[in-house]
Amino acid sequence: MSFRQQPAPPARPNRCQLFAPGSRPALFPKMAASAADVINLDLEDSVSPADKPQARGNIIEAISAVDWGRKTLSVRINALDTPYWYRDVVDLLEKGGERLDLIMIPKVGCSEDIYAVDALVTAVERAMGRTKKIGFEVIIESAAGISHVEDIAKASPRLTAMSLGAADFAASMGMQTTGIGGTQDNYYMLQQGARHWSDPWHWAQTAIVAACRTHGILPVDGPFGDFSDDEGFRAQARRSATLGMVGKWAIHPRQVALANEVFTPSDTQVTEAREILAAMEDARQRGEGATVYKGRLVDIASIRQAEVIVAQSELIAAA
Repeated sequence: MSFRQQPAPPARPNRCQLFAPGSRPALFPKMAASAADVINLDLEDSVSPADKPQARGNIIEAISAVDWGRKTLSVRINALDTPYWYRDVVDLLEKGGERLDLIMIPKVGCSEDIYAVDALVTAVERAMGRTKKIGFEVIIESAAGISHVEDIAKASPRLTAMSLGAADFAASMGMQTTGIGGTQDNYYMLQQGARHWSDPWHWAQTAIVAACRTHGILPVDGPFGDFSDDEGFRAQARRSATLGMVGKWAIHPRQVALANEVFTPSDTQVTEAREILAAMEDARQRGEGATVYKGRLVDIASIRQAEVIVAQSELIAAA
C-alpha cells in the first residue's frame, strides 16, 4: 500500500437511491416508507421550468413535514448553467430545516463547479447559523466530467458520493444510443460469427470508482432507464457491484428491491468471507502469510477483500 493511505468512505448504507420529482409531493410519503437507503427529491431534469418554483416549495415543506426515518435525504438541484440553481441552494438552506443531509450537484464538469456551490452553501450556513453541515453528491454526465473526475473527487470535504449519469454522458460523448444505461445493440464483438455484447459504460464506471476510492467517496451507479426490464437492471447492477460501486439509482419503485438484492452481500458471500478471515488467522498463528481455502490460495490481500464484504454486511444490518 502507498504511504499515503486512502481515506475511508462515509459509513452509511447506499444500496439504492430512489428518485422522484419535486413536483409530485404525493409520492414523498411513499418514498419515505420504501426500502431505499437514500431518497433523492429532484428539482432538475424531471421538473419542467414552469414547475420549478412550486417543486422547490414542495420539497422545502417536505424536508421537515415528512418522517424520513433514518434514510439519507438528498435534493438534486439544477445545473450550474441554469438560472435556477442558486435559488435552489439558498431556499433549501434558509427555509428547509436541518433534516436535509445532502445536495446533489448535476452535470459537474470541473472542480470549480464544486467550489462555486461550496462557497454559496458555506455562506448560507454561516448566515443562518446552521449546525448541521450539508454534504454533496455529484453526477458525472459529460466528457469534461469524466476527464476531470480525479480533480472533482478531491474538490471539497463535503463530497460524499459520485454517480454516473448515463444519458447526458452519452449525449456529451456523441455516443450513438438513446438508451439509459445497460448494454447497447450495436456495441458488440464477433467471434466465429457469434455476437458478444460488452459494456459501453465500463471504462467510465472504473474511472469513477478509482477516483472515489482514492478520496474516500462512495461510487454509485446511476439510472437504468427500462424499468420493465428487471433482468437488465440486475445485470448492470451486478457488473457495477463487481467493479466496486456500492449502490444504484432507482427511477421506479420496482427497482428498489432489485438494487437492495444486488448490493446486499448474500449469506453465502458473508459466510465465505468470515471463513477466509478465520483461515488467515489460523495461518498467522502458525507464522504463515498465506494458506489454502477451498483449493485456492488466500493471503493478506484476501483479508482485505473479505473485510470489505463483512463490513458492508454489518453496516447494512445495523441500519
